Amino acid sequence: MLELDGSIWFRSGTQNWGGKNRIDLLAQIDATGSITAAARAVGMSYKGAWDAIDAMNNLAGEPLVLRAAGGKGGGGTRLTDRARSLIATFRALESEHRKFMENLTRAGLTATGDIDLMRRFMLKTSARNKLLGTVMEIRAGAVNDEILLRIAGGHVVTATITRDSTQELALAPGKEALALIKASSVIVGAPGPGLRLSARNQLPGTIAAVRTGAVNSEILIDLEGGTTLAAIVTNDSATELGLGDGAPAVAIFKASSVILGVLD
Repeated sequence: MLELDGSIWFRSGTQNWGGKNRIDLLAQIDATGSITAAARAVGMSYKGAWDAIDAMNNLAGEPLVLRAAGGKGGGGTRLTDRARSLIATFRALESEHRKFMENLTRAGLTATGDIDLMRRFMLKTSARNKLLGTVMEIRAGAVNDEILLRIAGGHVVTATITRDSTQELALAPGKEALALIKASSVIVGAPGPGLRLSARNQLPGTIAAVRTGAVNSEILIDLEGGTTLAAIVTNDSATELGLGDGAPAVAIFKASSVILGVLD
């Protein structure tokens, strides 16, 4: 007899944002107050832990982990009350889910042939930025539509997609949608007078981290409301713009660089 197993994931609206590994990470942050120690305890890299935290903060629609000023170790980093409540809820659900799966196994139910099919339904994307929002407005055009999506913090992201895509996704004001933007499509600007750009999306924020590589740097920009955007720029550009932790910055990207998705 095939033994059934499964896992629990939390959702924000229609978007999956956290499962056991991420809940364990939250619990370790609460216990240690350190991103480095929490990442080590759950077997994640420091970067992987922050990526998971950024994703949870973005997709939950409000901060779950509050960044702390200080060194790379993240001393003093703490959870919000909602994050602690989610940990407790997850633990209770996990216990009940375990009993449920054991009962299904004892009942002789099998999932032969279904597991591979269900895997095909699970979509993963390489886009670094995944932002959950609500459609505010659809501005119809002859060929393309302009979609205005409100994300956490009241920011508005504009996407340009074909009329057929709007209809296929059944987009309408009030519907939740996911905006996907590759980090390489995000330009980082330094605020100041005299700069005028045609890019539809220009979101102001503060640099949370600069991760320097051999040629390029990954820039993380915190927006008001808990959203974090990642951008890839050359090391020379990062130096010329004076990009560093705590510096003001603007995340800039074209409406045509935004991919919209929905989960039915």
